[in-house]
Amino acid sequence: MSLSNAQWARIEPLLPDRTPRRGGRWRDHRQVIDAIAFKYRTGIPWMDLPEHFGSWKGVHNRPRKWAADGTWKRIFTTLLAQADAGRSGLGRRGRLHDRSCSPARGRGPQKGPLVEEPNHHAMGRSRGGLTTKIHLAADSRCRPLAFVLTPGQAGDAPAFPEVMAGIRVPRPVGRPRTTPTAVLADKAYSSRAIRTYLRHRGIRAVIPQPVDQTANRKRLGSRGGRPPAFTREAYKQRNTVERCINKIKQWRGLATRYDKTATIYLAALHLAGIFIWSAR
Repeated sequence: MSLSNAQWARIEPLLPDRTPRRGGRWRDHRQVIDAIAFKYRTGIPWMDLPEHFGSWKGVHNRPRKWAADGTWKRIFTTLLAQADAGRSGLGRRGRLHDRSCSPARGRGPQKGPLVEEPNHHAMGRSRGGLTTKIHLAADSRCRPLAFVLTPGQAGDAPAFPEVMAGIRVPRPVGRPRTTPTAVLADKAYSSRAIRTYLRHRGIRAVIPQPVDQTANRKRLGSRGGRPPAFTREAYKQRNTVERCINKIKQWRGLATRYDKTATIYLAALHLAGIFIWSAR
């Protein structure tokens, strides 16, 4: 996979200057980004990059440097803001879901790392072995809005507030957009805490109730309260998040994690998101 001319025209103004304050001139950004995308799309080792991408060492260092100074996330967020400002289909409806994967101008570098590496590196023992779980939110056009990484054995519902907090779409004037009209999620997110969280923020919850919760509510009678509102027709649109996940799974280096640190793996997810959002 390589950037098209249209994608490059959107991304190029958002990249750091090729002449940093210290050291020599950086290699061509477009060539390096294409090389990084090729590595993650195929899942090959860095040393096996084709020769036309140049030295693999220069390519290998770029994800780490730009993850540390927040470049990948900044580009990803800016593309979201551009789509929102241009009304190019950024929906106000959020889709929330998660999946686990097997491990196997004035722009310039910021001082100090902006992303802290967790002690567990977002890896843990689950039924599938040593795994990482990706929690994400997607819009109505199957485009990712936010990523959160947890160890593979972590539950789905506890990561919900962090994923929602990651949805921040900057606007030219005023605060960033953080509240979609509705959230479509599966039964794993049917908890009183999540429904209360959404209600306090004025977000409509389209979440089916599990059979055991329904039975418990009926057993309590009037003390069980009313059943939560649920629109079956609206819930049919939750397939968009599954299709977003399928887009990400096409990147073999993301479907199977090869990166040692969560910081680099998250940067690769943002890179995949950049390709998705910059495509017409």
